[in-house]
Amino acid sequence: MKFKINDINGNIVKEDDRYIVKDNTHLKNLVVSSTKLNRYKETSGHKHDGQEEVYYFLEGSGTMWLDDKSMYITQGDVVLIEDGVFHKVKAGPLGLYFVCVFDGRRKH
Repeated sequence: MKFKINDINGNIVKEDDRYIVKDNTHLKNLVVSSTKLNRYKETSGHKHDGQEEVYYFLEGSGTMWLDDKSMYITQGDVVLIEDGVFHKVKAGPLGLYFVCVFDGRRKH
């Protein structure tokens, strides 16, 4: 299966005034998920015991927290999220678009 990074060909799994989240569940073991986070909005934050994730930031900029450490993130950044680490993202003035890949056995 092939798709464009700005449309992962997934189904909307979450949508509210903060964001639109789509999941592509075509693969057996991995999910490719995209988040279009509106300007100055933030995700709820969460962690997954026994799971790792990779976030690819493709548009915009903002702040990401890994446990109690914050970092500036922008287009082109890739963040590796280790097992059990709390993570949260807040968009800056242009909003954020990012894609993440995670183990498909997990519910998020």
